[in-house]
Amino acid sequence: MRVLIDYRPALRARTGAGEYTHQLVRALSTMSAADASGTPDGTLDLSLFSSSWKDRLTKDRLTDIDALGAVSVVDRRVPVAVLNFAWHRLGWPPAELVTGSSYDVTHSSHPLILPARRAAHVVTIHDLDFLSHPEHTRAEVRRDYPGLAPEHARRADRVLVPSLFTAGEVERRLQVPRERIVVCPPGAPAWTPRSAAPRDGYVLFVGTLEPRKNVGGLLDAYERVIDTAAELELLLVGSATDASRAWLERIGRPPLKGKVRHVGYVDASRMRQMYEGARVLVMPSFDEGFGIPVLDAMTLGVPVVAARRGSLPEVLGDAGRLVDPEAPAEIADAILQVAQDDGYADALAARGVARSRAFRWDETARRVYGAYRDAVEHHAHRR
Repeated sequence: MRVLIDYRPALRARTGAGEYTHQLVRALSTMSAADASGTPDGTLDLSLFSSSWKDRLTKDRLTDIDALGAVSVVDRRVPVAVLNFAWHRLGWPPAELVTGSSYDVTHSSHPLILPARRAAHVVTIHDLDFLSHPEHTRAEVRRDYPGLAPEHARRADRVLVPSLFTAGEVERRLQVPRERIVVCPPGAPAWTPRSAAPRDGYVLFVGTLEPRKNVGGLLDAYERVIDTAAELELLLVGSATDASRAWLERIGRPPLKGKVRHVGYVDASRMRQMYEGARVLVMPSFDEGFGIPVLDAMTLGVPVVAARRGSLPEVLGDAGRLVDPEAPAEIADAILQVAQDDGYADALAARGVARSRAFRWDETARRVYGAYRDAVEHHAHRR
């Protein structure tokens, strides 16, 4: 089976969708080097597509992919904005014309189809925040996603989502039949749990500084935290956005000055180090399609405080403390309990490590491969 995957979300900063795309390619490449999970249709032939005027995708940027020989790269010097406009609005040029090859499946790493003459179409939808709050998006996401994603999702032969929560949202809001939606959660990182929490560790937030992450609510909570535990530092790890200006100005003034630090985007290769130094991860988001930082923290044995919203209860289960994201006092109490009660924190950490073992990239790859196979069959019946 020949599959073309849009690798562009992972080309620069590998946050969220980019990290998911890269790790999925790693897992699928191992499968393609072996035998596509023993299925009768043979091996999986993967091609990664990239287009940019400046950034080149070469194999030396993919050195952590074990079965690199099983993956080919199609890199085109076409501005992203130009190609996206043509693909999203015109459905042209088809993948066969752009790459010079034919495929059984084109897999878009976002909600809009990667067009092809003959291939089955698979799209990934991580969340529907672009539909709930289009005012928080930018560029072609704001221009194209709200208006086009429902129709593209219904046209796709399979829609991949990271959680049951997102599956329900896609079915309800985009009117995609449930049988065409496949839940493919990310796998846990290959990290050995840490031996102990640092005594002087910080409180950690990981995520782009955008409205749905509830950064303002977290800062409200943190003003309460430092009234009781002035020594606790809050680290904000993630890229700033236009919406984050007021928050960044706020942490430069008392009472948060010197207590909250924004370190910006951290490369994936350094993220383990950020988690290692944390007493607790806090994820107070109003909406998440999955919540990869929660899984990362659980894998390493970092206790988690997360919002009782979106997919977070599904991912965290009983391995952390769930809070109302609109109740700063509740968020503050949860942070203090984990930071000050070692027995409670240790119990959450142990449950988190155990729960993280259920999330495996090899299982994700098997589910995605099954979705590819079903997409090809569905597409053949449509034609």
